Amino acid sequence: MEALQRLAAGLPETAKDIRLNLTSVLQQSELSPAQRFGTALAVAWACRQPALAAAIVAAAGEQMPAATAADAQAAAALMAMNNVYYRFRHMVAKPEYEQLPPRLRMQRLAAPAGNKVDFELFALAVSAVNGCATCVQAHERVVTAAGLTAAQVHDAVRIAAVVHATATTLAAAQPVPA
Repeated sequence: MEALQRLAAGLPETAKDIRLNLTSVLQQSELSPAQRFGTALAVAWACRQPALAAAIVAAAGEQMPAATAADAQAAAALMAMNNVYYRFRHMVAKPEYEQLPPRLRMQRLAAPAGNKVDFELFALAVSAVNGCATCVQAHERVVTAAGLTAAQVHDAVRIAAVVHATATTLAAAQPVPA
């Protein structure tokens, strides 16, 4: 956790709550370490924060297998596409769009490198950050049908919220281009 604590220590005093929450949500959870760190990593990638992603990987150490880290990055990439597409269909709410096939390649979703339920959990967390109700509902159904509890889903979304807030704070601290 040292890498995350160092990163969190650099957050401004105005983000003290985020600084304190960052390590606590990754320690106090119903999720396995791989699920916690994989969720955090997927959201860091979705928020375009490679420094935060690197700190999460360092903090996880051997608690996050390479396949989990790869799936976290793949989930962020796929949800970058899917959340836009399905959020559009949901917002427009016209039957003619619902009848058209997406024709978007999503094979990694069907065959992740690691655990399928964990991949779906990462996709759920990223979808929550991206605000896609259709995807959040779909991934929540899959993970709960596979046996995850409401408390576990709740913890994943708590982690997503704090990592997103950390990413937002880090981005705001960057110099604004002229």
